Amino acid sequence: MGEMGEEALSVSVSAQTGGHITAPVLQNNIIHGDLTFTTIVSGGSNPPDTHTQSPDLTSLSLKYKELVKSEYAYVTEYNSLPGEDVRLTDRYTELLIIQRHRDQSEREKEIRSRGEVLFSARDSEKYSNISVEQFFSPDDHGLIPKAVVLQGNSGNGKSFTAQKIMLDWASGKLYAENFDFIFHLKCKEINQTSGEMSLVELLRYNQSLTPAQITQTLQHTPERVLFLMDGFDELRLSQDDMSNLPLPPDVQTPASPESTLKALLSGRLLPESFLLITTRSTATDTLSKLLKKPKQFTEIMGFSEGRVEEYFRKFFKDDQLLQTQAYEHVKANETLFTACSIPVICWIICTVFREKYQDDKNTINYLDTATSIYVDFVSTLLEHHCQALSHSVPSLLRSLGQLAERGMLKQQVLFDKKNVSETVSDPAKIPFLCKFLVKRRIHQETMFSFMHLSFQEFFTALYYGLLTEEESQRVVRELLEPLEKSWYAQESKNKQHLLPVIQFLCGLSNKEVSISLQETHNLLVSPSIQAQLVEWICQVIKKTNTRQPFLGNHAGGQSKIFIFYCLYEFHEEEFLRKAMESWEYFNLSFYPLRRTDCWVLQYCLHFCPRIRRISFRHCSLTPEKLKILQPAVCRSEELDLGLENVSDDDVGVLVSALGEGKDLIYLGSPEVDGQLDALLSFLYSVPEVLEVTLIMRRLTESWASKIFSFIQTCPTLQGFSATVKKNSNESLCSFLRVGVTQGDFW
Repeated sequence: MGEMGEEALSVSVSAQTGGHITAPVLQNNIIHGDLTFTTIVSGGSNPPDTHTQSPDLTSLSLKYKELVKSEYAYVTEYNSLPGEDVRLTDRYTELLIIQRHRDQSEREKEIRSRGEVLFSARDSEKYSNISVEQFFSPDDHGLIPKAVVLQGNSGNGKSFTAQKIMLDWASGKLYAENFDFIFHLKCKEINQTSGEMSLVELLRYNQSLTPAQITQTLQHTPERVLFLMDGFDELRLSQDDMSNLPLPPDVQTPASPESTLKALLSGRLLPESFLLITTRSTATDTLSKLLKKPKQFTEIMGFSEGRVEEYFRKFFKDDQLLQTQAYEHVKANETLFTACSIPVICWIICTVFREKYQDDKNTINYLDTATSIYVDFVSTLLEHHCQALSHSVPSLLRSLGQLAERGMLKQQVLFDKKNVSETVSDPAKIPFLCKFLVKRRIHQETMFSFMHLSFQEFFTALYYGLLTEEESQRVVRELLEPLEKSWYAQESKNKQHLLPVIQFLCGLSNKEVSISLQETHNLLVSPSIQAQLVEWICQVIKKTNTRQPFLGNHAGGQSKIFIFYCLYEFHEEEFLRKAMESWEYFNLSFYPLRRTDCWVLQYCLHFCPRIRRISFRHCSLTPEKLKILQPAVCRSEELDLGLENVSDDDVGVLVSALGEGKDLIYLGSPEVDGQLDALLSFLYSVPEVLEVTLIMRRLTESWASKIFSFIQTCPTLQGFSATVKKNSNESLCSFLRVGVTQGDFW
């Protein structure tokens, strides 16, 4: 154009609505004066900006959001009948998502952790949560990721999260400032397509827009589009070598679905767009090689403890009592409570609990066994997450069991790729295994694990149960023989890590569980295993001197608790009545009881025709645990009881649990103060009291008088002691001990 003077230069360019304009380029010119560029958008009153949509696209986006809201507002559960959908907001519970790689030792520690230990670790700063809202926020260097990967184990809530993202975006609660369109690509459905398809056609397969509308959206503002790809691990793309696939040059050119998706993931198509991909960990290394940059990897860990409780609250929102009972029962079962970190297991447990309650409200006290829940979980994953498997279900479960057993015998929870490949073909496709990379000097190594040690224990038991009659008998005999010896023996101690395997074997021997496996998956658990286990349990009970009082010790308590767990997993009333009919004395003194132990004890003691004496001295027994055991404690004719952490408010629980008409051999360490009158009043009603030990905040003259009055009027009493917790001017003394021998005090 040459040199320009101060005369005004006006360039006018117009286009129809929805069209595109390339601004004129002025180059090799000398310009004097001011230069002004003015952009006028017809029909718009807002100042122009890079995110301004045309009226057509704005209207299209609003209509599309309305369609998404109606489509994603409800979820179809695995067991839903036609038309029996559930509101997504009534089920969805926020998941723990972290944005860092965990090292090998941390993974191993979590796999071995159970119950409160597992959940307390998840509440630590190390597991700092990143929210879905933060996925596309700038990093420390100001870069916004173009691709975010959300990885997690099967059943951890990846697809649920994808559905919630779609619903929240359409409702204006999420990514409103980031994206005008989110396209949901369901990889399980894409696998069902055949022939060549363009990206527009692939999107049409899942969306409610026409090809013309999709094309307009992608061409107009690709930087305002998010592709949400759910289930990348289920694609053939994630398993094959993609290096030689020809890629389509644009969104309208047909190609194989693998080629089209690779072009989208790598940025060859729509490089300005954004990606959010959910996948199992088994496909993350393949995905990492395909993705455009910058990229970010996050991991769904499942539920924290607080979120487990929230899920139960939402599931049973119409029945507060049922919600409380269900959650308390699960929290008391350490194995199930640990498994509840996996959302689909929460759903299974709640579903089973509600069904049992509807069938028979009297069974509310007895939740299903851990084995039955694990069988339901395996069945759910086999039905909904294993469509691409090349081998049969029995073959798959046997190979998994063989790998699990190898690890159990070596006390190993992490497996290298070579060891896994020796027993399991194509492990990346199997939903029960987790895959991750660890650094080895200047290299990376692929490692595998089961979701948790308890699943490894379960698959080991299942493997034993599916062996031939002769093999299963041999294996079970080798498991049980060391335990027939003293629990102090080194051979017994060396086998104690296999105790959960024996418990799962008992659970697999349950008639309902074995029938379910046979009908659903054509799996026959060896009948001889049940006979072996029944005979062994009866022998152990017989050897225990059940009709005589005996001294308690930790090893003795551990062996008895283990037998109770085996009986609980059997869950066969007829066998339980037979096993418990001769067991009249229960001494668990000096063995620290957990809440889980108390629930199992209560279940088993329910089948005792007569309980002569229960001894719970130095068992870490709290009022909360005593409340669980109350039905059994009330039935006991004699009671030897030591309590911890008892306050005045707990005296009522203590009195109710003790019941009436029994001999109190020992009552130890309940801390009482204001409720001393209530406790002494109850003790007056007990036919025989031998020894009482109290802890008090202060011992006044009035209370000392009441204590001596009780001592003088209790003919069976052999000793009474009271310890003052803190010395104070209000206390007569810091310790009071009164011994009684044939009516004489000392």
